[in-house]
Amino acid sequence: MDMEVLIFIAIWLSLAMAGAWGVQRVTGLSGWIDTIWSLAVGLGGIVAALFADGEFERRMTVLILIAIWAARLASHIGFRTHGGGEDPRYLKLIEEWGDSAASRLFLFLQIQALAAFILVLAVHLAATNDTPFPRVLDGFAILVAILALTGEAISDRQLARFRRTSEAKTEVCEIGLWRYSRHPNYFFEWLFWCAWPIFALSASAWTWASLLAPALMYWLLVHVSGIPPLEEHMLHSRGDKFRALQKRVNAFLPGPRRNGELP
Repeated sequence: MDMEVLIFIAIWLSLAMAGAWGVQRVTGLSGWIDTIWSLAVGLGGIVAALFADGEFERRMTVLILIAIWAARLASHIGFRTHGGGEDPRYLKLIEEWGDSAASRLFLFLQIQALAAFILVLAVHLAATNDTPFPRVLDGFAILVAILALTGEAISDRQLARFRRTSEAKTEVCEIGLWRYSRHPNYFFEWLFWCAWPIFALSASAWTWASLLAPALMYWLLVHVSGIPPLEEHMLHSRGDKFRALQKRVNAFLPGPRRNGELP
């Protein structure tokens, strides 16, 4: 691994999230935080791929995939933030922090920078893999990444379409992929990061570190900043309708609907 490149990326991510903090303080919209975070991870991944020691074809494949991920996610969150209100997850945190919200948010975003570095490290390890390209594993990794990108894009589009309906003010989303998971977008986001350990798999002693990316993403989405605060908000705003949804639809992994309902 090129430590100078990784140190540069770590500094970049820290500065980017400091900038995200400044944008939030000026605009009052926390959605810009996730927009900037996505771009920061994407740019960090591009640099990691460009300056890796792996084969050119693998590095360019890695670069293209992480660039597509960043551009799609950042544009999606950015458009949503521009046309909507405050993110309920951040709003709750800021309200709980009270007078110390500014300083605690800054620290919180630096922790996000650390999480971003772990993700970019997996991208770097994938691009550094010097085994002949393409392998069967590389084809499988590309397939996983494309499936994840497509599934997340479809999930986001379906939810956006639902939010434009009159039912969205009082009902819960159960169209398309949302019939089989309460958070299909989160599932496909996690699946995308599962591609990097497959790309990185080699005889290198550092291969194991790439597993930290999907493990971290799963922990964050399922147990920390993804599902828990969002479902708390939905229970508050939709009450029994969302409780009923919890009983018939899986939270994360897409699967059959319960209570004998047909697809």
